[in-house]
Amino acid sequence: MAHVIDAAGVLGFDPFDPAFRADPYGHYRRLDASGVPARTPAGLWVTTSHTLCEQALRDPGFGHRPENAGLWRDAPMRRRSFLTMDPPDHTRLRRLVSKAFTARLVERLRPRVEELVDGLVDAAARESATAGTVDLIGTLAYPLPVILISELLGVPPEDRDLFKGWSDALARGLDPDFVLPAADLARRDEAREEFAAYFRGLADRRRAEPRDDLLSALVAVSDGGETLSEEELLATCVLLLVAGHETTVNLIGNGALALLRDPAARERFRARPDDVAAAVEELLRYDPPVQLTLRAALRDRELGGETIRQGEMVLLLTGAANRDPAAFAAPDRLDLSRYAASEAPRHLAFGHGIHYCLGAPLARLEGQIALRRLFEREVTLTGAPLTYRDNLVLRGLSELRVNVA
Repeated sequence: MAHVIDAAGVLGFDPFDPAFRADPYGHYRRLDASGVPARTPAGLWVTTSHTLCEQALRDPGFGHRPENAGLWRDAPMRRRSFLTMDPPDHTRLRRLVSKAFTARLVERLRPRVEELVDGLVDAAARESATAGTVDLIGTLAYPLPVILISELLGVPPEDRDLFKGWSDALARGLDPDFVLPAADLARRDEAREEFAAYFRGLADRRRAEPRDDLLSALVAVSDGGETLSEEELLATCVLLLVAGHETTVNLIGNGALALLRDPAARERFRARPDDVAAAVEELLRYDPPVQLTLRAALRDRELGGETIRQGEMVLLLTGAANRDPAAFAAPDRLDLSRYAASEAPRHLAFGHGIHYCLGAPLARLEGQIALRRLFEREVTLTGAPLTYRDNLVLRGLSELRVNVA
Protein backbone atom coordinates (compact mmCIF):
# COMPACT_ATOMS: atom_id res chain seq x y z
CA MET A 1 0.00 0.00 0.00
CA ALA A 2 1.52 3.32 -1.09
CA HIS A 3 1.23 6.34 1.17
CA VAL A 4 1.95 10.00 0.56
CA ILE A 5 4.39 10.20 3.48
CA ASP A 6 6.31 7.52 5.35
CA ALA A 7 3.90 6.82 8.20
CA ALA A 8 6.55 5.32 10.49
CA GLY A 9 8.69 8.43 10.13
CA VAL A 10 5.81 10.67 11.12
CA LEU A 11 4.21 8.55 13.87
CA GLY A 12 7.21 6.75 15.30
CA PHE A 13 5.68 3.34 14.51
CA ASP A 14 4.39 1.56 11.42
CA PRO A 15 0.60 1.21 11.70
CA PHE A 16 0.55 -1.04 8.61
CA ASP A 17 2.88 -3.70 10.01
CA PRO A 18 0.71 -6.85 10.25
CA ALA A 19 2.10 -7.58 13.71
CA PHE A 20 1.08 -4.10 14.86
CA ARG A 21 -2.37 -4.52 13.36
CA ALA A 22 -2.87 -7.81 15.21
CA ASP A 23 -1.73 -6.45 18.59
CA PRO A 24 -0.62 -2.81 18.85
CA TYR A 25 -0.24 -2.69 22.62
CA GLY A 26 3.20 -4.26 22.91
CA HIS A 27 4.39 -1.95 20.14
CA TYR A 28 3.06 1.08 21.99
CA ARG A 29 4.97 0.07 25.12
CA ARG A 30 8.23 -0.03 23.20
CA LEU A 31 7.81 3.52 21.90
CA ASP A 32 8.81 4.98 25.23
CA ALA A 33 8.42 2.97 28.41
CA SER A 34 8.50 6.15 30.51
CA GLY A 35 5.55 7.69 28.67
CA VAL A 36 7.40 11.03 28.48
CA PRO A 37 6.58 12.81 25.19
CA ALA A 38 8.99 11.77 22.46
CA ARG A 39 9.54 13.47 19.14
CA THR A 40 9.42 11.58 15.86
CA PRO A 41 11.80 12.36 12.98
CA ALA A 42 8.99 14.39 11.38
CA GLY A 43 8.61 16.58 14.49
CA LEU A 44 5.39 15.11 15.86
CA TRP A 45 5.25 14.75 19.65
CA VAL A 46 3.94 11.35 20.83
CA THR A 47 2.93 10.16 24.30
CA THR A 48 1.65 6.85 25.65
CA SER A 49 1.17 8.14 29.22
CA HIS A 50 -2.34 8.02 30.69
CA THR A 51 -1.58 11.03 32.87
CA LEU A 52 -0.25 13.12 29.98
CA CYS A 53 -3.01 12.09 27.55
CA GLU A 54 -5.62 13.02 30.14
CA GLN A 55 -3.82 16.30 30.85
CA ALA A 56 -3.69 17.29 27.18
CA LEU A 57 -7.33 16.35 26.59
CA ARG A 58 -8.37 18.47 29.56
CA ASP A 59 -6.08 21.45 28.85
CA PRO A 60 -7.75 24.25 26.82
CA GLY A 61 -4.25 25.14 25.61
CA PHE A 62 -4.43 22.10 23.33
CA GLY A 63 -7.01 22.07 20.57
CA HIS A 64 -7.80 21.18 16.97
CA ARG A 65 -5.73 22.88 14.32
CA PRO A 66 -5.05 19.99 11.93
CA GLU A 67 -4.89 22.28 8.91
CA ASN A 68 -1.77 23.89 10.40
CA ALA A 69 0.06 20.58 10.19
CA GLY A 70 -1.16 19.68 6.70
CA LEU A 71 -2.39 16.29 7.90
CA TRP A 72 -5.97 16.60 6.66
CA ARG A 73 -7.59 18.22 3.69
CA ASP A 74 -9.60 21.26 4.73
CA ALA A 75 -13.04 19.90 3.89
CA PRO A 76 -16.01 22.12 4.88
CA MET A 77 -17.89 19.29 6.62
CA ARG A 78 -14.82 18.50 8.68
CA ARG A 79 -14.35 22.16 9.61
CA ARG A 80 -17.92 22.44 10.88
CA SER A 81 -17.91 19.26 12.97
CA PHE A 82 -17.67 20.03 16.69
CA LEU A 83 -15.33 17.03 16.95
CA THR A 84 -12.62 19.19 15.35
CA MET A 85 -13.58 22.59 16.78
CA ASP A 86 -12.17 24.67 19.60
CA PRO A 87 -14.19 26.97 21.87
CA PRO A 88 -16.18 29.11 21.46
CA ASP A 89 -17.47 27.45 18.27
CA HIS A 90 -17.24 24.00 19.85
CA THR A 91 -19.16 25.16 22.92
CA ARG A 92 -21.98 26.66 20.86
CA LEU A 93 -22.36 23.73 18.47
CA ARG A 94 -22.09 20.99 21.08
CA ARG A 95 -24.66 22.78 23.24
CA LEU A 96 -27.08 22.91 20.32
CA VAL A 97 -26.59 19.24 19.39
CA SER A 98 -26.82 18.14 23.04
CA LYS A 99 -30.37 19.49 23.17
CA ALA A 100 -31.39 16.91 20.57
CA PHE A 101 -29.26 14.03 21.92
CA THR A 102 -30.19 13.67 25.57
CA ALA A 103 -29.75 10.89 28.13
CA ARG A 104 -33.54 10.57 28.25
CA LEU A 105 -33.63 9.88 24.51
CA VAL A 106 -30.96 7.20 24.89
CA GLU A 107 -32.77 5.44 27.74
CA ARG A 108 -35.99 5.47 25.73
CA LEU A 109 -34.13 3.35 23.16
CA ARG A 110 -33.48 0.43 25.54
CA PRO A 111 -36.51 -1.68 24.52
CA ARG A 112 -35.74 -1.13 20.83
CA VAL A 113 -32.09 -2.09 21.31
CA GLU A 114 -33.14 -5.26 23.13
CA GLU A 115 -35.60 -6.11 20.36
CA LEU A 116 -33.00 -5.59 17.65
CA VAL A 117 -30.32 -7.57 19.50
CA ASP A 118 -32.64 -10.51 20.11
CA GLY A 119 -33.53 -10.68 16.43
CA LEU A 120 -29.92 -10.35 15.26
CA VAL A 121 -28.55 -12.93 17.71
CA ASP A 122 -31.30 -15.40 16.79
CA ALA A 123 -30.51 -14.90 13.09
CA ALA A 124 -26.79 -15.40 13.78
CA ALA A 125 -27.52 -18.66 15.59
CA ARG A 126 -29.65 -19.89 12.68
CA GLU A 127 -26.93 -19.05 10.16
CA SER A 128 -24.32 -20.74 12.33
CA ALA A 129 -26.45 -23.88 12.58
CA THR A 130 -26.95 -23.96 8.82
CA ALA A 131 -23.49 -22.96 7.60
CA GLY A 132 -21.39 -24.15 10.54
CA THR A 133 -20.01 -20.66 11.11
CA VAL A 134 -21.16 -17.04 11.16
CA ASP A 135 -19.45 -13.65 10.92
CA LEU A 136 -20.27 -11.81 14.13
CA ILE A 137 -19.34 -8.43 12.66
CA GLY A 138 -21.67 -8.73 9.69
CA THR A 139 -24.57 -10.26 11.59
CA LEU A 140 -24.54 -8.33 14.90
CA ALA A 141 -21.83 -5.73 15.45
CA TYR A 142 -22.47 -3.84 12.20
CA PRO A 143 -26.25 -4.02 11.67
CA LEU A 144 -27.24 -3.13 15.25
CA PRO A 145 -25.80 0.40 15.34
CA VAL A 146 -26.52 1.13 11.67
CA ILE A 147 -30.20 0.24 12.10
CA LEU A 148 -30.39 2.25 15.30
CA ILE A 149 -28.66 5.39 14.00
CA SER A 150 -30.74 5.18 10.82
CA GLU A 151 -33.93 5.02 12.84
CA LEU A 152 -32.74 7.84 15.09
CA LEU A 153 -32.02 10.09 12.13
CA GLY A 154 -35.23 9.11 10.37
CA VAL A 155 -33.60 7.32 7.43
CA PRO A 156 -36.11 5.06 5.64
CA PRO A 157 -35.26 1.33 5.96
CA GLU A 158 -34.82 0.97 2.19
CA ASP A 159 -31.97 3.53 2.29
CA ARG A 160 -29.89 1.86 5.03
CA ASP A 161 -27.68 -0.03 2.61
CA LEU A 162 -26.39 3.33 1.36
CA PHE A 163 -24.80 3.81 4.76
CA LYS A 164 -22.43 0.87 4.45
CA GLY A 165 -20.27 2.33 1.68
CA TRP A 166 -20.46 5.86 3.08
CA SER A 167 -19.54 4.73 6.57
CA ASP A 168 -16.52 2.71 5.42
CA ALA A 169 -15.20 5.64 3.39
CA LEU A 170 -15.98 8.33 5.97
CA ALA A 171 -14.37 6.32 8.77
CA ARG A 172 -11.10 6.60 6.86
CA GLY A 173 -11.66 10.36 7.00
CA LEU A 174 -10.81 10.23 10.69
CA ASP A 175 -7.29 9.17 9.69
CA PRO A 176 -4.69 11.76 8.63
CA ASP A 177 -4.33 12.18 4.91
CA PHE A 178 -0.72 11.05 4.78
CA VAL A 179 -1.65 7.43 5.58
CA LEU A 180 -4.29 7.22 2.87
CA PRO A 181 -3.74 6.14 -0.75
CA ALA A 182 -5.06 8.56 -3.37
CA ALA A 183 -7.96 6.23 -4.20
CA ASP A 184 -9.13 6.21 -0.57
CA LEU A 185 -8.89 10.00 -0.38
CA ALA A 186 -10.99 10.32 -3.51
CA ARG A 187 -13.57 7.80 -2.24
CA ARG A 188 -13.78 9.59 1.12
CA ASP A 189 -14.43 12.94 -0.54
CA GLU A 190 -16.96 11.37 -2.89
CA ALA A 191 -18.75 9.75 0.07
CA ARG A 192 -18.93 13.12 1.85
CA GLU A 193 -20.59 14.70 -1.18
CA GLU A 194 -23.06 11.82 -1.62
CA PHE A 195 -23.86 11.79 2.10
CA ALA A 196 -24.34 15.57 2.14
CA ALA A 197 -26.64 15.50 -0.87
CA TYR A 198 -28.76 12.73 0.68
CA PHE A 199 -29.14 14.42 4.07
CA ARG A 200 -29.66 17.85 2.53
CA GLY A 201 -32.74 16.46 0.83
CA LEU A 202 -33.91 14.57 3.91
CA ALA A 203 -33.45 17.67 6.11
CA ASP A 204 -35.54 19.72 3.69
CA ARG A 205 -38.35 17.17 4.03
CA ARG A 206 -38.10 17.29 7.82
CA ARG A 207 -38.34 21.09 7.80
CA ALA A 208 -41.54 20.82 5.80
CA GLU A 209 -42.94 17.85 7.72
CA PRO A 210 -41.20 17.30 11.10
CA ARG A 211 -41.28 13.82 12.62
CA ASP A 212 -40.32 12.30 15.96
CA ASP A 213 -36.70 11.67 14.96
CA LEU A 214 -33.27 13.11 15.68
CA LEU A 215 -32.92 14.82 12.31
CA SER A 216 -36.15 16.75 12.88
CA ALA A 217 -34.85 17.73 16.32
CA LEU A 218 -31.51 18.87 14.87
CA VAL A 219 -33.26 20.89 12.18
CA ALA A 220 -35.44 22.59 14.79
CA VAL A 221 -32.94 22.96 17.62
CA SER A 222 -32.10 26.49 18.73
CA ASP A 223 -30.44 28.29 21.61
CA GLY A 224 -31.08 31.97 22.09
CA GLY A 225 -32.11 32.28 18.46
CA GLU A 226 -29.07 30.40 17.16
CA THR A 227 -29.60 27.37 14.95
CA LEU A 228 -27.37 24.92 13.13
CA SER A 229 -26.25 26.13 9.73
CA GLU A 230 -26.71 23.70 6.86
CA GLU A 231 -22.98 22.96 6.87
CA GLU A 232 -23.04 22.32 10.63
CA LEU A 233 -26.14 20.14 10.32
CA LEU A 234 -24.55 17.99 7.62
CA ALA A 235 -21.26 17.74 9.54
CA THR A 236 -23.18 16.63 12.63
CA CYS A 237 -24.97 13.92 10.63
CA VAL A 238 -21.58 12.69 9.37
CA LEU A 239 -20.27 12.65 12.93
CA LEU A 240 -23.31 10.74 14.21
CA LEU A 241 -22.95 8.17 11.46
CA VAL A 242 -19.21 7.63 11.85
CA ALA A 243 -18.68 8.18 15.58
CA GLY A 244 -22.08 6.86 16.62
CA HIS A 245 -21.88 3.80 14.43
CA GLU A 246 -18.26 2.83 13.79
CA THR A 247 -17.20 2.99 17.43
CA THR A 248 -20.10 0.76 18.46
CA VAL A 249 -19.23 -1.83 15.79
CA ASN A 250 -15.72 -2.01 17.22
CA LEU A 251 -16.87 -2.03 20.85
CA ILE A 252 -19.02 -5.10 20.18
CA GLY A 253 -16.47 -6.84 17.94
CA ASN A 254 -13.40 -6.17 20.09
CA GLY A 255 -15.32 -6.93 23.29
CA ALA A 256 -16.63 -10.24 21.96
CA LEU A 257 -13.17 -11.29 20.79
CA ALA A 258 -11.60 -10.44 24.16
CA LEU A 259 -14.17 -12.58 25.97
CA LEU A 260 -13.84 -15.45 23.49
CA ARG A 261 -10.07 -15.50 24.00
CA ASP A 262 -10.34 -15.56 27.81
CA PRO A 263 -12.51 -18.45 29.07
CA ALA A 264 -12.32 -17.36 32.74
CA ALA A 265 -13.42 -13.82 31.92
CA ARG A 266 -16.15 -15.16 29.65
CA GLU A 267 -17.57 -17.39 32.38
CA ARG A 268 -17.50 -14.52 34.88
CA PHE A 269 -19.29 -12.31 32.35
CA ARG A 270 -21.99 -14.93 31.83
CA ALA A 271 -22.37 -15.66 35.54
CA ARG A 272 -22.81 -12.02 36.56
CA PRO A 273 -25.24 -10.39 34.13
CA ASP A 274 -25.97 -7.61 36.62
CA ASP A 275 -22.31 -6.54 36.37
CA VAL A 276 -22.46 -6.02 32.61
CA ALA A 277 -21.98 -2.24 32.80
CA ALA A 278 -18.74 -2.53 34.76
CA ALA A 279 -17.57 -5.39 32.52
CA VAL A 280 -18.08 -3.31 29.36
CA GLU A 281 -15.97 -0.51 30.87
CA GLU A 282 -13.10 -2.95 31.27
CA LEU A 283 -13.57 -4.20 27.71
CA LEU A 284 -13.43 -0.58 26.53
CA ARG A 285 -10.17 -0.09 28.41
CA TYR A 286 -8.65 -3.36 27.28
CA ASP A 287 -9.15 -3.00 23.50
CA PRO A 288 -10.77 0.37 22.76
CA PRO A 289 -12.50 1.22 19.47
CA VAL A 290 -10.58 4.52 19.20
CA GLN A 291 -6.80 4.25 19.51
CA LEU A 292 -5.49 7.80 19.21
CA THR A 293 -6.22 11.46 18.70
CA LEU A 294 -4.23 14.52 17.68
CA ARG A 295 -4.04 17.85 19.46
CA ALA A 296 -2.29 21.08 18.50
CA ALA A 297 -0.70 23.46 21.00
CA LEU A 298 -2.77 26.64 20.70
CA ARG A 299 -0.03 28.39 22.66
CA ASP A 300 3.22 27.19 24.26
CA ARG A 301 2.38 24.40 26.70
CA GLU A 302 4.32 22.16 29.09
CA LEU A 303 3.65 18.42 28.88
CA GLY A 304 5.64 15.90 30.86
CA GLY A 305 8.57 18.26 31.25
CA GLU A 306 8.73 19.10 27.53
CA THR A 307 7.76 22.42 26.01
CA ILE A 308 5.29 22.00 23.17
CA ARG A 309 5.53 25.13 21.05
CA GLN A 310 2.48 26.86 19.64
CA GLY A 311 1.33 25.08 16.48
CA GLU A 312 3.16 21.84 17.21
CA MET A 313 1.12 18.65 17.14
CA VAL A 314 0.86 15.99 19.84
CA LEU A 315 -0.25 12.44 19.08
CA LEU A 316 -2.12 11.12 22.12
CA LEU A 317 -2.05 7.33 22.00
CA THR A 318 -5.10 6.78 24.17
CA GLY A 319 -5.13 3.07 23.34
CA ALA A 320 -1.65 2.83 24.86
CA ALA A 321 -2.68 5.05 27.78
CA ASN A 322 -5.42 2.53 28.62
CA ARG A 323 -2.64 -0.05 29.10
CA ASP A 324 -0.31 2.29 31.04
CA PRO A 325 1.13 0.35 34.02
CA ALA A 326 1.43 3.64 35.92
CA ALA A 327 -2.35 3.99 35.77
CA PHE A 328 -3.61 0.39 35.88
CA ALA A 329 -2.42 -2.66 37.77
CA ALA A 330 -1.64 -5.58 35.43
CA PRO A 331 -2.80 -3.48 32.47
CA ASP A 332 -2.48 -6.26 29.88
CA ARG A 333 -4.85 -8.52 31.84
CA LEU A 334 -8.58 -8.46 31.13
CA ASP A 335 -10.00 -8.02 34.64
CA LEU A 336 -13.79 -7.71 34.69
CA SER A 337 -13.69 -6.89 38.40
CA ARG A 338 -11.47 -3.84 37.79
CA TYR A 339 -14.37 -1.38 38.00
CA ALA A 340 -16.98 -1.42 40.74
CA ALA A 341 -20.50 -0.67 39.50
CA SER A 342 -20.47 2.73 41.21
CA GLU A 343 -16.94 3.67 40.14
CA ALA A 344 -16.30 6.17 37.37
CA PRO A 345 -14.08 4.46 34.79
CA ARG A 346 -10.61 5.95 34.32
CA HIS A 347 -10.06 4.74 30.78
CA LEU A 348 -9.89 7.17 27.86
CA ALA A 349 -11.88 5.10 25.36
CA PHE A 350 -14.39 7.93 24.91
CA GLY A 351 -11.86 10.71 25.35
CA HIS A 352 -11.83 13.26 28.14
CA GLY A 353 -12.61 16.92 28.72
CA ILE A 354 -14.78 19.06 26.46
CA HIS A 355 -14.53 16.61 23.54
CA TYR A 356 -15.75 13.63 25.58
CA CYS A 357 -17.86 11.50 23.23
CA LEU A 358 -21.41 12.78 23.12
CA GLY A 359 -22.65 9.37 21.99
CA ALA A 360 -20.94 7.40 24.78
CA PRO A 361 -24.21 6.58 26.62
CA LEU A 362 -25.72 5.11 23.45
CA ALA A 363 -22.59 3.10 22.60
CA ARG A 364 -22.51 1.74 26.15
CA LEU A 365 -26.18 0.77 26.01
CA GLU A 366 -25.74 -1.08 22.69
CA GLY A 367 -22.54 -2.79 23.83
CA GLN A 368 -24.00 -3.93 27.14
CA ILE A 369 -27.16 -5.38 25.64
CA ALA A 370 -25.48 -6.96 22.61
CA LEU A 371 -22.70 -8.68 24.55
CA ARG A 372 -24.96 -9.82 27.39
CA ARG A 373 -27.53 -11.38 25.04
CA LEU A 374 -24.85 -12.89 22.80
CA PHE A 375 -23.08 -14.67 25.65
CA GLU A 376 -26.29 -16.08 27.02
CA ARG A 377 -25.64 -18.54 24.19
CA GLU A 378 -22.65 -20.80 23.62
CA VAL A 379 -20.23 -18.89 21.40
CA THR A 380 -16.84 -20.20 20.27
CA LEU A 381 -14.14 -19.09 17.86
CA THR A 382 -13.74 -21.15 14.71
CA GLY A 383 -10.00 -20.66 14.40
CA ALA A 384 -10.38 -18.64 11.21
CA PRO A 385 -7.69 -15.94 10.79
CA LEU A 386 -8.55 -12.59 12.31
CA THR A 387 -8.63 -9.68 9.89
CA TYR A 388 -8.58 -6.04 10.98
CA ARG A 389 -9.69 -3.03 9.01
CA ASP A 390 -7.06 -0.63 7.68
CA ASN A 391 -8.09 2.32 9.84
CA LEU A 392 -5.47 4.03 11.98
CA VAL A 393 -7.66 5.98 14.44
CA LEU A 394 -10.29 3.26 14.76
CA ARG A 395 -9.41 -0.33 15.68
CA GLY A 396 -11.80 -3.05 14.68
CA LEU A 397 -12.20 -6.38 12.95
CA SER A 398 -13.48 -6.66 9.41
CA GLU A 399 -14.70 -10.20 10.18
CA LEU A 400 -15.02 -12.40 13.27
CA ARG A 401 -15.92 -16.01 12.50
CA VAL A 402 -17.66 -17.83 15.35
CA ASN A 403 -20.06 -20.68 16.12
CA VAL A 404 -23.26 -19.63 17.93
CA ALA A 405 -25.47 -22.29 19.49
